[in-house]
Amino acid sequence: MPALFSVRRPRTTARLRALLVLPLMTLSMLVAGTMADAPSAEAASLTRAERVQIGYNVATNQIGDPYRYGAAGPGAFDCSGLLYYSYRKAGFAGMPRTSSAQYAFVRHIAKRYLRRGDFVFFHNGGRVYHAAVFVGRKDGKVIILSAPRSGTRVRRELAWTTSFYAGTLRGR
Repeated sequence: MPALFSVRRPRTTARLRALLVLPLMTLSMLVAGTMADAPSAEAASLTRAERVQIGYNVATNQIGDPYRYGAAGPGAFDCSGLLYYSYRKAGFAGMPRTSSAQYAFVRHIAKRYLRRGDFVFFHNGGRVYHAAVFVGRKDGKVIILSAPRSGTRVRRELAWTTSFYAGTLRGR
């Protein structure tokens, strides 16, 4: 006989799980004294999309930190250092340090498939010279989160050129 009433457990969305897990991961890393290391046990239970969201959240928390060439956090960053710091904290332990190595590490995608938390790699003649986190689009223009150059701070800004490659850690 079929049940008259069924109880469905609500689905936990990736965004909700990421928002709930990030404070726990950060707290556990502070207690363990490994703030610069990537979380392993907590991150292992998350999907890649959830970890990308956490990496994005970590990166946005760095807005206002100063640019410093060769810096990879926690108080100052260069462009690739921001990606390295943020996404290693989200559990991507293999994330390389330099922008060209990061481009080789990610899965390459078409620009139209970019989603929040993916990466934008600016190039000149094929050589990657700058990396940033994709935030979204406004009026058809790409918005990035970037540590742009000396004398500036981590910030959201419009991409200054369309000469960039797109990459993601989702489904890599």
